[in-house]
Amino acid sequence: MTPPAGPDETRVDPDDPTWVRNPPSPEQRRADALGAGALFVGALLSHVLGRTAGMYDVPASGAVSLAWLAAATLPLAWRRRWPSLVLVLVSSAFVGAVTMQVPETLFLNIVLFTALYSVGAWERTRRRAAVVRALVVAGMLLWLVVSLFQASTDPDVLEQFDDVGAFSPLVAYMLIQLLTNVLYFSGAWWFGDHAWSAARDRARMRRRTRELQAERVRVEAQAVTIERLRLARELHDAVAHHVSVMGVQAAAARMLLDSETGTQQVAAALEQIEDSARDAIDELHGLVGTLREHEGAEDADGTAGPGEPVGSLAVTRLPELVAEVAGSGLTATFRVVGDPAPLPPVVSLNLYRIAQEALTNVRKHAGADATADVRLRYLLDAVELEVADDGNGLRRTALAVLPRRPGDGRVPVGGGFGIVGMHERMAADGGTLTTGPRRSGGFVVRAHVPLRRSSTGTAGAEGTVGPVGTVGPVGPVGTATSPVPQVAPYPAETLQETPDA
Repeated sequence: MTPPAGPDETRVDPDDPTWVRNPPSPEQRRADALGAGALFVGALLSHVLGRTAGMYDVPASGAVSLAWLAAATLPLAWRRRWPSLVLVLVSSAFVGAVTMQVPETLFLNIVLFTALYSVGAWERTRRRAAVVRALVVAGMLLWLVVSLFQASTDPDVLEQFDDVGAFSPLVAYMLIQLLTNVLYFSGAWWFGDHAWSAARDRARMRRRTRELQAERVRVEAQAVTIERLRLARELHDAVAHHVSVMGVQAAAARMLLDSETGTQQVAAALEQIEDSARDAIDELHGLVGTLREHEGAEDADGTAGPGEPVGSLAVTRLPELVAEVAGSGLTATFRVVGDPAPLPPVVSLNLYRIAQEALTNVRKHAGADATADVRLRYLLDAVELEVADDGNGLRRTALAVLPRRPGDGRVPVGGGFGIVGMHERMAADGGTLTTGPRRSGGFVVRAHVPLRRSSTGTAGAEGTVGPVGTVGPVGPVGTATSPVPQVAPYPAETLQETPDA
């Protein structure tokens, strides 16, 4: 099991030469202790078999063998905490056990390999790791050469290699021993360094993942901030337009009433209205004047620059928007359901912007053969905008249902400015926004805004917007067909159920 990134791994960049691994976790230390105990038991069993098989003519006694095997295997319980010290102890015990003719070699070789590997994989001081391993390997090779020289000068050994041929059996035996030990020590060295490099790669991946997550949080926060700034600018434009009209009308009324008797108080009140309106305009300009640094540039989504007043964008412009989209080659239809009613200017503007962004997403992601259907529904106490398509673009798997209630703190999975912007607009209007794939194929965006009805049955609004006429579906080239007075809305079950994020 790979331990989680700890303070040592996160404090220094893994690409820095001073980077070190985390100390072993409690689970790893317990595993090392159990592994050392298992190797000790295995070495005892192998010792019994070696003694029975007569590995040496005069083997070490049982007590001596037990002591040397314990000295060689049990230090592995601390191989990750103090790897260099463990390697020195294990290599010394290895030499002592062989010298004392302990009848066991299999587990001794496994233990020495593991100790040498652990230095490369866990020694936090890399210079020490290289020096300790080099000294141990050099000492082992020197001991091997000395042992081979003693064997070559021993008459009893020479008798075993007295055959004469093209290649001396004794030389062949020595070469086999040298080759085996070179591969043995080289393998332990390489695998240890590879384990250290793999740990560094994992730490690097964890660090990059945390950086990406932090960057994503910053980008999402910036997206919300940018969208709110744009909303503030558009709110300024919409409110300023109507407040300006109020000021002009109040000024005209004051001038007309000046000629009549007994109207001085009314004229004074109208004059106060005029002054208040002008003060409000000045305050609005002061609050959001800094938002117009790039006058003349288009918005992030390529829409309505200063050449087209934002106050003129409303649901009455949806037929034009759909026709424009259809003129670009996308099959699009627009339908009005219910009796049109006046909408608050900000609500009307936000619904227009949501339709604009949704249609932009259809063009980008739904595919060339997709069909978009825009429906504006006037309900008894709400207005609902729905943009659906039948495409199969990549965003079907990239987007999820947005927060269903404003201010619930959840961030849309898509992470895009458009999705965040639609959510922010609905939150500002006290409405809800739902997006998701349809079971029959395609994608749907639905915005629902509750309205307050007055006693006359019209929605309360700051200013009025003329009724929206019923417009029939618009063809691929933007030509309107016959009106469709009533169209049933998409049922809620057409959206695939997506669990709350």
